[in-house]
Amino acid sequence: MPSPAEWTPPPERLIRAADLALEPWRAWTSPVFHGLDNLPDHGPALLVGNHTVYGVVDAPLIFFEIYRRRGVWVRSLADRVHWQIPGWRKIMDWGGSADGTPDACRAMLDSGAMVVVFPGGAREASRDRDQAYRLQWEGRLGFARLAVEAGCPIVPFGTVGVEEMFTTLVDARSPLLAPGRALGRLVLGERGRRDDAMLPISRGIGLTPIPRAQRLYYGFGRPIDTTAWKGRQNDDQAVAEVRDLTAKAVQDIIETLRAEQSTDPGRTPLGRLGRTLGRGIGLSTRLLPRPLCR
Repeated sequence: MPSPAEWTPPPERLIRAADLALEPWRAWTSPVFHGLDNLPDHGPALLVGNHTVYGVVDAPLIFFEIYRRRGVWVRSLADRVHWQIPGWRKIMDWGGSADGTPDACRAMLDSGAMVVVFPGGAREASRDRDQAYRLQWEGRLGFARLAVEAGCPIVPFGTVGVEEMFTTLVDARSPLLAPGRALGRLVLGERGRRDDAMLPISRGIGLTPIPRAQRLYYGFGRPIDTTAWKGRQNDDQAVAEVRDLTAKAVQDIIETLRAEQSTDPGRTPLGRLGRTLGRGIGLSTRLLPRPLCR
């Protein structure tokens, strides 16, 4: 895993090639983005949001959409387990991700980067079926402490849509997955001892793991100015205020997106097809010649 300070952005041609490779996924999810104009023109800044189940289904589109619209390649903090997966770790390095430690985040902010942070981490990615879209940030103060220390803004964001792609069959903490947890402890060592080391077993289309086609919704809120807490990064009460303010903003964005999702006739491909056909029929009707008056 390279040092966060040693990373250099990938060539634009590689970014464009990877972006093109995501087109089938965009067609499958028809993503909607709100509030990208709330991002600052440059870093340092923390982009703080919710993790959805599995964690990697919706995240890639965030990085490429920001690059498309703002010309900025944002970096991210991730769980160390990502670098224990052959092949995948190279993708993480290529994209400028770093192990989610305070030192790594500090180095990226010092370099002027915008950094994506999911405070719920693996806890949210391995959520139980009754915890959909609930933030699990209890006791997590790290991102807020680092933002106050750096004096950088926090941009809250939310993502909705992934939870509807899957039906959980076995929750991550189910006794049925005890053998898997034992194997995780053997393979991952101390990391495997955490209660979020396992992911739930879910189905998508039918009995397959292929995610159901659901629209993804993303929303970015107004930046939270942390300079009001300047110099108080070692004051847990002050840092908790920043965390709670961010959590409320993220939860409000999630609820707004869920409201949009619930009334969106285009949330599925069938619904989008119906809208397209409806517009086509309406246009054809308007273009029909009017009968002559007699």
